[in-house]
Amino acid sequence: MSLNSSALYVPVFTPPTPAPSPGPSSQPPQSTVSLYKHDFSLLPPYQRRQFLSAILNDCTPDELLFISTTVAPLLKRDFLRELPPELAIHILGFIDDPRSLLNAGEVSQYWHAIASEECLWKALCEAHGFRADADDWDVPDVVYDHPQPPSPISPAMNSVHPQSPRSPRFSYYTHFKTSYECLTKWRTGGTLLRRIPLTSHHHLPNDAMQPPVANPSSAVPTSIALDSDWLVIGLANSRIHIFSARTGVSCRTLVGHTAGVWAVALVRAGGQRADTSGLEEHMQNMDISPPSVTPAGDPLSQPMRVALGLEPVPDEWPTEPGRQSTRQIPYSPPHGRPSEPSGTSDGWGQPNSLVVSGGCDKDLRVWDVKSGFCIYALRGHTSTIRCLMVLHNRPIAVTGSRDRTLRVWDVQRGRCLRVLEGHGDSVRTIDVCGNKVASGSYDFTCRLWDIDTGECLHVFRGHHHQIYSVAFDGLRVVSGGMDTTVRVWDAQTGACSALLQGHTALVCQVQLFHNTLVTGGSDGRVIIFTMNPSSSSLAVSPPILSAAPSTSSDIGFPASPLLQQVVRPKPGTGALVEPKPFSSVQRLAAHDSSVTGLQFDSRFLVTGGNDGHVRLFEFRRDSRKFEYVREMSDPCESVWKVAYTEQTCAIMCKRAGKTQVEIWSFRPTDVRD
Repeated sequence: MSLNSSALYVPVFTPPTPAPSPGPSSQPPQSTVSLYKHDFSLLPPYQRRQFLSAILNDCTPDELLFISTTVAPLLKRDFLRELPPELAIHILGFIDDPRSLLNAGEVSQYWHAIASEECLWKALCEAHGFRADADDWDVPDVVYDHPQPPSPISPAMNSVHPQSPRSPRFSYYTHFKTSYECLTKWRTGGTLLRRIPLTSHHHLPNDAMQPPVANPSSAVPTSIALDSDWLVIGLANSRIHIFSARTGVSCRTLVGHTAGVWAVALVRAGGQRADTSGLEEHMQNMDISPPSVTPAGDPLSQPMRVALGLEPVPDEWPTEPGRQSTRQIPYSPPHGRPSEPSGTSDGWGQPNSLVVSGGCDKDLRVWDVKSGFCIYALRGHTSTIRCLMVLHNRPIAVTGSRDRTLRVWDVQRGRCLRVLEGHGDSVRTIDVCGNKVASGSYDFTCRLWDIDTGECLHVFRGHHHQIYSVAFDGLRVVSGGMDTTVRVWDAQTGACSALLQGHTALVCQVQLFHNTLVTGGSDGRVIIFTMNPSSSSLAVSPPILSAAPSTSSDIGFPASPLLQQVVRPKPGTGALVEPKPFSSVQRLAAHDSSVTGLQFDSRFLVTGGNDGHVRLFEFRRDSRKFEYVREMSDPCESVWKVAYTEQTCAIMCKRAGKTQVEIWSFRPTDVRD
């Protein structure tokens, strides 16, 4: 081929790529789905179920899982959220178990808000008997007319109870939690704060000015007073020890008595002075003692006058720590407020706690707990001061002595107001309620006195031997003595209402709490009696113990500590038969020897004995009996004294020949100091 010949070039084009083939579709067209849905909605219910059953049978496991996860949320319904908040709270109010209410609060945030409503926890506090007044727990005292915190559920509730920035926040939930934990510790065992030997005492700076103790090892506890802040112990070696009831630390040793201390009383700081309508002034004008001076004969200094409440606290002075300044005044019945079994009384507004003591040196001394100094040394008795009491919210102390007299003292101004004469022998025991005092003497009689006038209202005769114990609640005077009997006297008429028997030895312990009387004797028995119900009882009802008439047999520890008695139902009704007035409803063989300490309330009974045991009983509402719970401490040689508050228990005992004080705390861990 010639080179000059022309070549014909034809362009080559890439053929177009064909469109991809349509793949299998996982969903039918929208029109088809709508058609199936429309047809399904027209089916009757039974055919719908058949259709769904057929589809589910053809589904793979993955498809069934998809269906399950899709259907499960659709089946959940929060019925509480669909109800009005008030009705939802009402429904949860039927829960009487705190654990169930807490579990309900973990369902969702909305349920948690409902379960946190204060009215629910207030109802639980009332159901479990957790009072929100006085010195019960380490939370602010409740004031019922204070505005409530805003509700997280219903804004309408906030308009009814607007929140005030100055109102103290009280939480019933916190109060219930604290109380429940404290109750659990009582039942299972508390925390031993201190176990301190009392044979060696802690010196104060003024100890060097005092004469040495004749027998320092004779540290036998003779008296005790306990509140939520302080523990005061009087000893036979003339010393008075003060411990912190919150930490168990030894804080003070009061030195000044020259002989054994036989009686102590603790006056709380704060409080509110009782309205006596000018009676105090009238009593002060009738005093029979010289003006107020210190033990050295000097006028009172400003710090001592402030401590007694005679002068206001300067702004720059720190006040005693504690909750007494906001302490709510307990309800006082018309016949007066009884004394506290722990030996403590409410103050009259003074900033510091005070201790009042008396003993073999015949002096009545008033001490400032904060500084440890003796404010007054009041003289007048001519023999040992054997017992003393301080009135609630009044600076009035009453002492009983072996010189056969009682004396009424103004401990704020340091004066003896009057002498109550009439007994023919040593005054062994006294108890106060309101403005009256009941006294028991070795002359076999009891007397009831008006403290404000000095008048002897009644002389109770009937015992055949010396009287060792007295209890007075404003309506009844109860006395026990060497003749092994307990007598109940009407404080209004002076008549003997009942003669109670059951002990076989000296009745050395009596305590009267509303309609229940508990006695302890040298025979080791503790007997519970029921009193006449009274229309003037306190609003908070105490336990009314019911049982069939008791037999003479006792059952000891530890296998069966209580006398089991059957409470028979009333024929035709099934209701429990209430016991007859002034009858024995339960007997406890509590100890193998004398009962040396006894205290009870609406929940617990604590007893101590010469057999070296301290035992705890709890009142069971179902059986209406005190049932043995546990030993409060390790066994020892003997127990001298026992006292407790709701969060503290003090035990004075003897171990290895030495006197020891044990301070037990039942305070929840998160609020313990």
